Amino acid sequence: MFFEYSDAKAVEVVPGLIRRTLISGDKLMICRFDLDRGVEIPVHSHPHDQAGYIASGKIRVTVDGKSLDLGPGDSYSAPSGVLHSALALEATVVVDTFCPPRGDYRD
Repeated sequence: MFFEYSDAKAVEVVPGLIRRTLISGDKLMICRFDLDRGVEIPVHSHPHDQAGYIASGKIRVTVDGKSLDLGPGDSYSAPSGVLHSALALEATVVVDTFCPPRGDYRD
């Protein structure tokens, strides 16, 4: 299966946070998130395993009460059910994977 980026629908999750679902199969989903500086993703959890890769920018990610400022090339993981949050310290692009795919992120 193939997917061209030009076909990814931009969804404004909240002001300054754009999600594009890049590809989704039965067991895995990849999404791109573009965050403006100052955008905060509040503490939450979900039944999906999540792993993210910072493509550009700088973001503070908190997982299970532990925080770290991450930049290009860094990554993180938030296991199923674990509380996590993020704060964009500058304009940032994050590529996240979800397993299983998030039904609410299917376009």
